[in-house]
Amino acid sequence: MNIKFIMLMCSLFAVDSASAKSFDADTFRTRNNKELVITFIKHASLMLTYEGKHIQIDPVSEYADYSAFPKADVILITHEHGDHLDPKAIQAATKSNTELIINESGQKKLGKGQVIKNGDKIRILGDVEVEAVPAYNITPGREMFHPRHRDNGYVLTFDGLRIYVAGDTEDIPELKELKNIDVAFLPVNQPYTMTVEQATRGAKMFSPKVLYPYHYGNTPIEELQEKLKGSGIEVRIRQMQ
Repeated sequence: MNIKFIMLMCSLFAVDSASAKSFDADTFRTRNNKELVITFIKHASLMLTYEGKHIQIDPVSEYADYSAFPKADVILITHEHGDHLDPKAIQAATKSNTELIINESGQKKLGKGQVIKNGDKIRILGDVEVEAVPAYNITPGREMFHPRHRDNGYVLTFDGLRIYVAGDTEDIPELKELKNIDVAFLPVNQPYTMTVEQATRGAKMFSPKVLYPYHYGNTPIEELQEKLKGSGIEVRIRQMQ
């Protein structure tokens, strides 16, 4: 009986572990040929794996079973909306020494985490720089969704490889200040974030090498790919509805 129980538990563990590998992932190389793997979960939820360490960005239980993932070394939260901040997913992804990085209003809602604001820079995992950058709405009538100075986007630099995760934003003027972005994630779901036209303009403001539209819901995202043809920006579409 005990042997059967042990075999059953091992089987369940194998199923859970496999589910963490059921999402698409792309691999990038840093300046010194270190490996960064980006796992595309859904909507605004991503996992970045670097030097054996795991960063979860905006984990949400609706999109994945986070108990089936490796425990996070760092969790980044852009803002407090439920499709970005989920206490259940955060708890499932957390171990005793997990760093939780969050915006101020998100920290007030969750009751924990290290607050960083637009313009702040910190180091995680020893040598990875994280910079909080603005994320907000500018279209009249939409400002209440994501008011200026409240939410964060993040620029992460891994040994020279620069990743921009926008959070919820429109094509704000600050996009012009982004420099040397290798990989970018821009949200494309009106009215909360960008239209396809706004995402096209926004991408051209800083010209990332690779652009992943994310947080796009039912937006016809292939139109963005078409509009950026010939721009020098490679648009990659993954399952990030």
